[in-house]
Amino acid sequence: MRIAITGSHSLGKSTVVNQWVDRHPSYRREEEPYRVLGLYGPYTIDFREASTRLQNGLQLYYNIGRVQRYCLAADNVIFDRAPVDYLAYSMYTAAQGLSDIDDCFVDSMVPAVRESLDRLDILAFVPKSEQWPVAMEDDGIRPVDHAYRDDVDALFKQIYRDGRFGLFPSPDGPRLIELVGSPEQRLAQLELTIAELQATQAQNRPTD
Repeated sequence: MRIAITGSHSLGKSTVVNQWVDRHPSYRREEEPYRVLGLYGPYTIDFREASTRLQNGLQLYYNIGRVQRYCLAADNVIFDRAPVDYLAYSMYTAAQGLSDIDDCFVDSMVPAVRESLDRLDILAFVPKSEQWPVAMEDDGIRPVDHAYRDDVDALFKQIYRDGRFGLFPSPDGPRLIELVGSPEQRLAQLELTIAELQATQAQNRPTD
């Protein structure tokens, strides 16, 4: 299965990815683009209103390139972030009006994001939840800013819950789910979704 974990920062996405790979060692872990390109790579990548077209474009197309490497549902891989993430973060920056990211740039990203989703089987959104709050951890990497996290989370909910940009018209697109609850419950939700998809695939498989 090709799985991508998506959502605002500091909500437990990387925890889901790491725990999933620990439990399912047959899965390959695809690292968050920021860490590959910025933290451990050659580029400067800024956040909030300071993000630029170059920075968000690099992360988006790196992520899309990695997604496109996996052609088959039999490929076991889990991504820390999905192409949709760079839409949400670019929407936030465009609203601030302080960089070269604007609404036209956001709109230009949509076709590539939509097309890339056909290479995923599961898109697992981690929303902010009042029932299951996640503490903001200062790891020296992510912005420690509750308002920023909340604003970006609201933009993800516009995309996933309200259908902004119409990203999921294709029957070949991924199963969109939300991961809520404790870490153990989140893993159980992923496992249940995989079991359902595998059962559907078995039913649709032609017989001799």
